[in-house]
Amino acid sequence: MNYTELAPEYIRAIAPYQPGKPISEVARELGIPEADIIKLASNENPLGCGEAAKAAMRRALDEVHLYPDGAAFELKAALAKKWGVAMESIVIGNGSNDLLDYLAMAYLAPGVSAVYSQHCFAVYPITVLARGAAGIKVPARAYGNDLDAMAAAIRADTRMVFIANPNNPTGTFTPYAEIHAFLKRVPASVIVVLDEAYNDFLPPELRVDTVAWLREFPNLVLTRTFCKIYGLAGLRVGYMLGHPQVCDMVNRVRAPFNVNSIAQAAAVAALGDEDFVRRTYENNRAGMQQLVEGFRALGLDYIPSYGNFVTVDVGDGPRVFNALLKRGVIVRPIVGYELPRHVRVTIGLPHENARFLASLKEALAEVRA
Repeated sequence: MNYTELAPEYIRAIAPYQPGKPISEVARELGIPEADIIKLASNENPLGCGEAAKAAMRRALDEVHLYPDGAAFELKAALAKKWGVAMESIVIGNGSNDLLDYLAMAYLAPGVSAVYSQHCFAVYPITVLARGAAGIKVPARAYGNDLDAMAAAIRADTRMVFIANPNNPTGTFTPYAEIHAFLKRVPASVIVVLDEAYNDFLPPELRVDTVAWLREFPNLVLTRTFCKIYGLAGLRVGYMLGHPQVCDMVNRVRAPFNVNSIAQAAAVAALGDEDFVRRTYENNRAGMQQLVEGFRALGLDYIPSYGNFVTVDVGDGPRVFNALLKRGVIVRPIVGYELPRHVRVTIGLPHENARFLASLKEALAEVRA
């Protein structure tokens, strides 16, 4: 019996998501002590998480024998207060990609299509294909979203458009005025998913209150996460904001108790920890400059980034990735994103950035020899 053949063809066509290598795996494979390895592969927060979130987690431990609040009332109430929206316009997810999957589950099926950009977050094509829908991949413009081409790619059977801003893995940013104009062009029957997992890293002058757009565009959905600037990646908690009818459909397919009680408690506390968010933002800005200056000194081209990572052209991404691994530095090769010359590196602490740059210089010399 071939159990692969029992799966639908559209499932067999999916390329599995490839996460960044964990430190423990590199230690096992290469025999390097875990303490000597730095991971700059998965866009995690190098500061960890805030003390308020840690305290909330410790308090929540006393109730881990109980199922979590399936409606995530306290977290939704905190988000409703912060963003000025009704609780019916919020859905909580096990990370924002959980919500991307539920949106696809609710609205995509064989016979319909969804639009996304080349070099987009890998979850978009995976979740589209997993529903048997047709994925329409639009060529990127300067590594980012070509909104004119994406608008032109919308068909009569299109039900969803995915836009990440800033984009992962390229770090590119689409000015919000262009996205607003795009929303005006999109038919009301097409849901536009604006993935803002990295928007907390934008400089103030580039930020826009996209939540206010929800009143103007009922087909708009915003997805956000606590995994990045709030440092809760290990807990997997995110949220979406959208029209109550869209949220209702998502809740119909959402798994029961999809966000655990510790994650919910930590997210509520993290939401109010403005000092930790500020320190993370400042570390990111300084680290971005440190990496960019290092790339320039090495004569490397990089994609200007607005996230907490930079994608750099190293000539041969997989070979440089492996050369860095031997030196105990984990970055992200992105061949699967059609960027075989590049690696993506997360901005770390100053000493981690410095070690990466020194190791990169050695790795490049090894690969080019």
